[in-house]
Amino acid sequence: MKICRTSAFMFLLALPLAVTASDLQAKFVDPVWDGAAVPDGYQCQKFGGTHGSPALHVNGIPARTNALVLEFSDRSYAPMDHGGHGKLGYAIELGSTSVQVPSVPPHTMALPAGFWAVAEHSAPDWDKPGTYLPPCSGGRGNAYYVTVKAVVHEGDDIEELAETILEMGKY
Repeated sequence: MKICRTSAFMFLLALPLAVTASDLQAKFVDPVWDGAAVPDGYQCQKFGGTHGSPALHVNGIPARTNALVLEFSDRSYAPMDHGGHGKLGYAIELGSTSVQVPSVPPHTMALPAGFWAVAEHSAPDWDKPGTYLPPCSGGRGNAYYVTVKAVVHEGDDIEELAETILEMGKY
């Protein structure tokens, strides 16, 4: 049997492309978040904030993903960087390529359905304890961001498939 390389190549071109790790993207649902400045009311309670985390739209989710991990961070203050403002897991339906992640209330361990605490925030003595601590620098211009990770979550095991960073802004 003779294989035609051109036909085989054309067949491969006709196959749908798989989502790659570099395709993961996140954006804010609410336009009040512009990535330049943390909107008023979205800072911690210590400085008058009343709102929770920003709702996110995540797309380009790779196959096998059954959860997202959100790591909230302060790039300007090392003890609160790399998820220091809380790490949250959010279960998604296997095979989803796009999801909307709802807001999470601040300063509490009571999370909405589908969420779980990966790690509480690192400064329970600075403001109130809980899973998510909103930006809390007191307006010093610190730079906040959220890392969104597409993962396979099974029991206590988390396998990272892809990640992207979304700038929340300065406060």
